Amino acid sequence: MLEKAKLGRTDLQVTKLGFGAMEIRGPRVWNGRPVTDSESERILNAVLDQGINFIDTSYDYGRSEELIGKYISHRRHEYILATKCGCTLVDHGDHDETPHVWTRDNLLHNVDTSLRRMRTDYIDLLQLHGPTLQQTEEGRLVDVLKEIQATGKVRSIGISTYLPHIISYIETGDFDTFQIPYSALEREHEQIIVKAGEKGAGVIVRGGVGRGEPGAGLGSMDRWSIWELANLDELLDEGESRTGFLLRFTLTHPKLSTTIVGTKNPQHLEDNVRYALKGSLSAEVYEEAKRRLDRVGCSPAR
Repeated sequence: MLEKAKLGRTDLQVTKLGFGAMEIRGPRVWNGRPVTDSESERILNAVLDQGINFIDTSYDYGRSEELIGKYISHRRHEYILATKCGCTLVDHGDHDETPHVWTRDNLLHNVDTSLRRMRTDYIDLLQLHGPTLQQTEEGRLVDVLKEIQATGKVRSIGISTYLPHIISYIETGDFDTFQIPYSALEREHEQIIVKAGEKGAGVIVRGGVGRGEPGAGLGSMDRWSIWELANLDELLDEGESRTGFLLRFTLTHPKLSTTIVGTKNPQHLEDNVRYALKGSLSAEVYEEAKRRLDRVGCSPAR
């Protein structure tokens, strides 16, 4: 059974391996890969069949919310649902643009549209999708989130953010969760995750497998060059893949609540679950990996 963790100060128990539903957005948004309805139905149900109980999406992830509603809303009691707001989808002919609009009216429109698309009457976690501090303050966005929360449409509120804004956001104590980019190949937020966790917030890691090893996944050669420089192959268990090790490294962070790994490939999903079931890296391997990464300049922000 997949390990679970409490999502910060919420009462939610989430599987430490979650599912990021951006990969079923379709080709109209950010050059997404084509995905058929049958592929979406298969992967979404496989996620739940494998025991993953946390699904993250966004208003601007193309067809993602619609497909969640179409294919797993009948299993709503099996999963904790997170989405993001502040977004728009604007038809530009052969593709959609996704400018953010940080107003009360747009956030209210977002949540009502998301509920309708996903065929549910509540969202477990509504997150602001990357505003700056100035945008948050000028739009009184936290007040709007709390207004929505008071209606019962949303149970908890969070934000997807990053340095430098995240430091001030953590200090406010306004957010139940933070969604943060992090992996062994992208360690800037390693200590920020600690700070967020110590403040009682849940931490949702995105990018936890670096999009997968180039060739096997969609990761870039530039980012994965760090792996070679740090000689991390020497730390692999027999038969362990690089992507599997990267996932276990992410899951080993003591303040992580869940990491959302996206795929439309059932075999990749099975692989992710298998490595998550292996559990955290040993303390010795974890510290050695961090030492090697430090030596090649892949270190936490100070």
